[in-house]
Amino acid sequence: MVRSGTATLLFDLDGTLTDPKAGIVNCIVHALYALGIDVPHPDTLTGFIGPPLLDSFAVLLGGDRTEAARAVQLYRERYATLGLFENAVYDGIPEVLRALREAPSRRMFVATSKPREFAEPIMTRFGLRGYFEGIYGSELDGTRTDKGHLLRHLLDTERIDPAQATMIGDRAYDILGAKSCGLRSVGVLWGYGSRAELESAGAQGLCGLPADLLSWIG
Repeated sequence: MVRSGTATLLFDLDGTLTDPKAGIVNCIVHALYALGIDVPHPDTLTGFIGPPLLDSFAVLLGGDRTEAARAVQLYRERYATLGLFENAVYDGIPEVLRALREAPSRRMFVATSKPREFAEPIMTRFGLRGYFEGIYGSELDGTRTDKGHLLRHLLDTERIDPAQATMIGDRAYDILGAKSCGLRSVGVLWGYGSRAELESAGAQGLCGLPADLLSWIG
């Protein structure tokens, strides 16, 4: 049970606080269709949830990063107005955040590879913004899409002791980013990373339901 390293909690967004599948998949399909590329079955596109978007498109487009950059632009055309709100808060998340926020000395932040420009309105629209002291994300130019770089920026900006912070997320990128910064980490199993992925990355705790976070964090 995680008893140390919980003065500050850092939460991933996609696959941890909200389920963004519909919006992300619809925008991928939009981008590929606009490029004249055969669209895979939507169920094969959930791997896009979590990693940096440019990297995922590059894999899908055979390593062509120029074409991948164009795909990102097309994706964002739809995402900025429709896709970001094709989203849903996971059951139990508001209640858990409310309970965690009650600890008087606890700080809570969002740390997402999603551009901050999109993360802020999502958190506001779905009523989650008030639980967090700040929201940290990447920039539209690709700055800090790497989770480790993002977390280091957050820690430095907020003057957080890594030994007193825990990263909570659903993908290996969250766990590996936390490890690179000396943070503890908890993997959540209701998102898009498997138990094997999270264990292999080195998660120090695993939670099957949002309510389980209360026990792990203490």
